[in-house]
Amino acid sequence: MTEKRIKVTLIKGKFGRGARQLACVHGLGLKRTHQTVELQDSPCVRGMINKVSHLVRVEEI
Repeated sequence: MTEKRIKVTLIKGKFGRGARQLACVHGLGLKRTHQTVELQDSPCVRGMINKVSHLVRVEEI
């Protein structure tokens, strides 16, 4: 059985955001605008995405 994976892309800049939002963006592994990472779909990752949902685009693989 394979784990569900999701693609997360940073679509807006992270500068001028609060420390918690920056921590979530870095926790997702995103460093630059328009960078995409593949992550396992877990409750921890979904929580971080919810905190910065206005900055990222999520696609299910």
